[in-house]
Amino acid sequence: MDILQNTSLEFLTGNSSLIQPIMQGITSLFLLGGFAFQTILGLPGASHVRREGHLLKRAVDDFITTEEPIALAQLLCNIGSSGCHAQGASSGIVIASPSTSDPDYLYTWSRDAALVFKAIVDRFANSYDASLQTEIQNYIIAQAKLQTVSNPSGSLSDGTGLGEPKYNVDLSAFTGAWGRPQRDGPALRAIAMIGYSKWLVANGYTSTATGVVWPIIRNDLAYVAQYWNQTGFDLWEEVQGSSFFTVAAQHRSLVEGSALAKTLGTTCTACDAVAPQVLCFLQTFWSASGGYALANINVNNGRSAKDANVILGSIHSFDPALGCDAATFQPCSDRALSSHKVIVDSFRSIYTINSGISAGSAVAVGRYPEDTYYNGNPWYLNTLAAAEQLYDALYVWQSQGSIQVTSTSLAFFQALSSSAAVGTYASGSTTYTTLYNAVYSYADGFVDVVSQYIASNGSLAEQYDRNSGTPLSARDLTWSYASFLTAAARRAGVVPAGWAGDSTTATSVPGVCAATSQVGSYSTATVASFPASQTPGTTGTATTATFTRPTATTTAAPCTTATAVAVTFNELKTTSFGQTVKIIGNIAALGSWDTSKAVALSASSYTSSNPLWTATITLPAGQAIEYKYIVVNTDGSITWEADPNRSYTVSKTCATTAVKSDTWR
Repeated sequence: MDILQNTSLEFLTGNSSLIQPIMQGITSLFLLGGFAFQTILGLPGASHVRREGHLLKRAVDDFITTEEPIALAQLLCNIGSSGCHAQGASSGIVIASPSTSDPDYLYTWSRDAALVFKAIVDRFANSYDASLQTEIQNYIIAQAKLQTVSNPSGSLSDGTGLGEPKYNVDLSAFTGAWGRPQRDGPALRAIAMIGYSKWLVANGYTSTATGVVWPIIRNDLAYVAQYWNQTGFDLWEEVQGSSFFTVAAQHRSLVEGSALAKTLGTTCTACDAVAPQVLCFLQTFWSASGGYALANINVNNGRSAKDANVILGSIHSFDPALGCDAATFQPCSDRALSSHKVIVDSFRSIYTINSGISAGSAVAVGRYPEDTYYNGNPWYLNTLAAAEQLYDALYVWQSQGSIQVTSTSLAFFQALSSSAAVGTYASGSTTYTTLYNAVYSYADGFVDVVSQYIASNGSLAEQYDRNSGTPLSARDLTWSYASFLTAAARRAGVVPAGWAGDSTTATSVPGVCAATSQVGSYSTATVASFPASQTPGTTGTATTATFTRPTATTTAAPCTTATAVAVTFNELKTTSFGQTVKIIGNIAALGSWDTSKAVALSASSYTSSNPLWTATITLPAGQAIEYKYIVVNTDGSITWEADPNRSYTVSKTCATTAVKSDTWR
């Protein structure tokens, strides 16, 4: 159905032993490439930086340093045919996860693969890596083949087959029942390949971009221009309607595709004709009364339409040169910030692991509050996306030297700084510094949430349990790893090259929306191989700009790094009279897994509504531990909480105290 005229404002599974710890890797920061700007996000205004912000920043610094190589290695493990988890997958194929049951994700999704390779292309474009180039070329070859595979959505002859969401990993069609079509895949794939084409052109390989890559991109752009105004399933594969994430990706692909066509000496007239109308349609997702962008419209499913779909749409439309443009929902725009608050707040009261966390502090973020898949849990990639949007915003504010607070974004800022008021604040002002630092700490808080609930070996599943934080659903989700890497890069102030250029179709919204579409022409793109030795040319890559940000330094007297930390362990466990809760772990201070030496917790603050057991134990700073809670019953028998072992690393900062809060599982 045509939709423009009908717009209604919508694990690592694995066995954990009670006594055997899982080692956690040590790593270094991964910075994705293809970037127009590179710098380090710094906290301005030394006199306005809170001590807590510095401690959080150090904790997140340490986590990123530890997790990065794990995430990068595991992402590459999920790419065929040589990836360590991708046995049986064709060359260049991204498996969603190696999980083959509960759930079976051993397929390749067009959307997931495109987002993963967009991250890879960005890194490659920033720093030449021959091995990554091979992966990119294999991906392009594989996608050319997939475009020709007839499937339940259709075929290439009329483009309908390009809307097929997933395939078997051997490049054959998946013919089972599924939510199809899904119209974001072609747009996202075009965006990823346009990124590599830009690198080819910048390094003197325009003929390769024209003859090898462009024919594949052209098919995808034709699909977007022809079918954008028809309904399809959203990125969660559940809602058939019009999806904010999909429409945002479609608009970007047409604008960026048209620019590439001109660079290659050709045109994409359909891109130019349709892009303004896609942008016009995107505006209808905004609910002024609700203060957020609706995730889905043209559907009546009883949901609130509060969905991380919108945060993901914003970060994947990020162009630092567009500033805080509201029409394209740039991450720092008032609409995007207001949406961020509404969406994040929708998860505050529904997840047990978010209980007790004050408003204005980061929490675990799921897909949408009504979610029931695996009982409806937070997702790693969505929690990281919440951080990434804010890192994007920080980058732009530093670039333009000001923060604007509007009536639309006021609630977002007031949740972080109660004195925030409508106005524009220059970077030298006290208000700017207060707001900037508050947002920085807020963003770091989301990464810190992930660090608390990641598996002890650094692997990232799809979800983590809403009650216990235990990783669950598909293990080693490729999209989760890509999300960690892009969030880490944005935190470092490294952002990808823009997509809008000087095109008026990027931000100019027509006065009247029209259901404009153009029937496309589709042809087989035959790509058997790439020319050899396409190394960086003498012309170099696209110009990058580096500028210096103010860096925070504490005004307090220098502190001495603590050698020991008094860690207070808080455990919520409802017990009966005569029972005692104890903590036990893999080090002597926790009994070395000997239940007779476990440390008893106090119930002095226990109430029926807050069954709190607590104990403070002094541990060496920097000590990594594994532990569990046990209940000693009145007859002396022991009840252990469920696997896996909990993990915790004692902070090594100036702080001499710390708190670890848990809930019995």
